[in-house]
Amino acid sequence: MTRVNLALLILIACVASLPLFGGAYALRVGTIACMYAIFALSWNIVGGFAGYPSFATAAFFGFGAYATGILLNKGVPLSVAVIGSLVMCFLLATALGTVLLRLRGHYFAIASLSLVEVFRELVNNATDLTGGGMGLNIPLASGSGILADATFFFYAMWGLLLITAVVVMIVSASKLGFGLNCIRQNETASNMVGLNSTLYKSVAFGLSACFVGTAGGIYAAWVHYIDPSDVFDILYSVKPIVMALMGGLGSPLGVVCGAFVYLGLEEVVWRNYIQIHSGVLGVLIIMLLLFLPHGLISLRSGMFWRKAKHV
Repeated sequence: MTRVNLALLILIACVASLPLFGGAYALRVGTIACMYAIFALSWNIVGGFAGYPSFATAAFFGFGAYATGILLNKGVPLSVAVIGSLVMCFLLATALGTVLLRLRGHYFAIASLSLVEVFRELVNNATDLTGGGMGLNIPLASGSGILADATFFFYAMWGLLLITAVVVMIVSASKLGFGLNCIRQNETASNMVGLNSTLYKSVAFGLSACFVGTAGGIYAAWVHYIDPSDVFDILYSVKPIVMALMGGLGSPLGVVCGAFVYLGLEEVVWRNYIQIHSGVLGVLIIMLLLFLPHGLISLRSGMFWRKAKHV
């Protein structure tokens, strides 16, 4: 295990102790922080490793949320519903990836973005199953208090973050990761030497979607009510890209740090500049990207470079 991967696991382990230092607010922020980190890590598989700018995060987050909510309303246990959402998201994304990933660059970006609107319209029109625009109520967990409920879902999201991080680290060191790296550098040359780029990209797209969909399922059970405008919010597709750029594109540790920093900025700006929070947050992000074009992870390598240059 590399030092960077070890640092990532230590960082995630430290997040698990968050409930010890705060109450319900700390649990809420911690749950969202874990969810954002899952978004960033999942996007990094297809966007960082393969170099395909996907905007489909919101589509699979909403799909997973509704799949879990519908299963819970039919009496399926939460664990089975969440696992079912994971499998459905992986299969659906892999199948869609075989078609969409034949496009490249901004063509793929637009096609992946259209998935959000397609899924939203399907949910809006399937009124009998999803509740349509009225939303979907999800049953409460019986016999659990507010704090106990918040603690359970925090650790559920944290556990998913840990699993996602381990899978991403395995992928980065595997044949799949090597193939995705080749595709990012030169897909045409990769095809010429016999690499099945369609298969590699489709599997990466499926992995990128399944953890996001699972996070959507946990989110739906956590908030007990979802509607299309909430879970299919286009910002869920934009935020992971910003987080990855802030932390360091292609680096699992970097994108997780970027997710945590983004949430910290979001919370501080929302609390102090509620009227103009979007503008202030946008300016801060732009400044950070201008002065750190390679993300927060470049601070470490930059320090070493300056030290070596001085010597």
